[in-house]
Amino acid sequence: MAEYDVVGLGEAMIEFNQTRPGEPDYRQGYGGDTSNAVIAAARQGARCAYLTRVGDDAFGRQLQQLWRTEGVDTSGVKVDRDAHTGVYFVQHGPDGHEFSYLRRDSAAARMRPDDIGAGVVERARFLHVSGISLAISTSACDTVFAAMARARGAGGQVSLDSNLRLRLWPLDRARAILCEAMRHADLFLPSMDDMRHFTGHEDPQRTLDWIRQAGAPGAVVLKLGKDGAMIDADGQRVAVAGKRVQAVDATGAGDCFAGNLLARRCQGDDWLAAVRYANTAAALSTQGYGAVEPLPRPDQVQAALNQA
Repeated sequence: MAEYDVVGLGEAMIEFNQTRPGEPDYRQGYGGDTSNAVIAAARQGARCAYLTRVGDDAFGRQLQQLWRTEGVDTSGVKVDRDAHTGVYFVQHGPDGHEFSYLRRDSAAARMRPDDIGAGVVERARFLHVSGISLAISTSACDTVFAAMARARGAGGQVSLDSNLRLRLWPLDRARAILCEAMRHADLFLPSMDDMRHFTGHEDPQRTLDWIRQAGAPGAVVLKLGKDGAMIDADGQRVAVAGKRVQAVDATGAGDCFAGNLLARRCQGDDWLAAVRYANTAAALSTQGYGAVEPLPRPDQVQAALNQA
């Protein structure tokens, strides 16, 4: 029996989210894609742990306290006395949200393969990583691949979210590394927005064809934003409609989707039920500001599903 349902690896950050468009009023929160996903899973009852580096600073201590409060095991979190914890800002405007980052040379970017705590990855049902985990530095990229090999070698599964950020790396490098990681993933979670950069077209079916031709061996769930998702698993493709809500901030919605999907799969849901649940949770997460605070609890998701 696995000790953990979901172990995330990547970069956690402090968030400052603009609460009134055009005005310099920011609310402090927390972010980082794989951290968000792990917290989302933990709120759904999954047993979770997180692997990263944080700075020896107030922000790093706040993140560690956040994980402990959320019931996420922090035994694999390393404190780097020579680097800072990353920070990002979210601004809102007519075209949606815009991010600004202070992450260069952060503690998380200094992750190395020997940072992976002995036994944590090996005791997980799912290791969850992302394109950001791969992109923030060469050593972090090496750490992700090392963790993936250890997870699969121990009989666990790897979940990979594309989370393409072209500010972090050139498109050609991103395509090469993400495609290689995808070939070692049991679950690939690309977004249509990300895959447009790789495929050059807009059609979900053609996108899934491209992913399969690129060598993805496991289940693929293509995220379509407010339009829901498309499942490609067990030889079948199924479109799952999204849940329409009045969104105020979509920061972290894709991470919420990933965490809820993993939690529900660990709890025995089939793909269709798990994706419907994750769609609903992700929609609910857009009704508040920030990546973490609006992540829903099971009773909220179930109530929204009952209204459908």
